[in-house]
Amino acid sequence: MSQQPVTREPEVVIARLRPHARAMFWPTIALIAICAATGYFIGKFPEPWSPWIVLAGAALLAVLLWVLPYFAWLARYYTITTRRIVLRSGFLVRVRQELLHGRGYDVTVRKNGLQTLFRTGDVLINTGLEHPTVLRDVPDADLVQAALHDLVEQGQTMMAGIRQREQARPHDETTVWGSR
Repeated sequence: MSQQPVTREPEVVIARLRPHARAMFWPTIALIAICAATGYFIGKFPEPWSPWIVLAGAALLAVLLWVLPYFAWLARYYTITTRRIVLRSGFLVRVRQELLHGRGYDVTVRKNGLQTLFRTGDVLINTGLEHPTVLRDVPDADLVQAALHDLVEQGQTMMAGIRQREQARPHDETTVWGSR
C-alpha cells in the first residue's frame, strides 16, 4: 500500500506591518527642542569646559528621548502569512508569538479619534484566552481585519479537508511515526 503525502501550498507573506510612525512625533519634537536648546546654550557660559557639558547633556537627552523610542518602535512588527500571524517585539529580549489561522479566532478593530483621522487602529485578535492579542496602531486596520477574516475562513476550510482525508484513509498498524 502506498500512502500519498499531503501536499500543502507554500506559505506566502501577505503583509508586513509596523505600528504607525505617528508614535515618533513627540520624540522628534523633543529632538528638535534639544538641538535648539543646545545651539542656544552652547556659548552662553564663560567657562571653557561648559560647551562639553552642554553637548554631553544634549547627547544624553537625545539618546533617552529619541534613540530609545525609535528602536522600541522599530523592534515591534507583525507579519501576516497565508497560514499564521507572527508578532515580534523586543529589543534586548525578543518575543515571538504565532497565531495559526486554522485554529480560528475573532477579529475586532478598535479606533480612537486620532486613529480614525490617520486610518489606523488596534486590531484585537481573540483566540479564546483571557486577554486578546493586539496589533497596536496598524495602518489600514479595516483592511487588515477583512484580510484576517478571509484567511481564517480559508484556514478552517483547509483544516476540515485534512481532517476528512485523515478519517477516510485506512489506518495501517505498521506506519512509522513521521513517515506520512
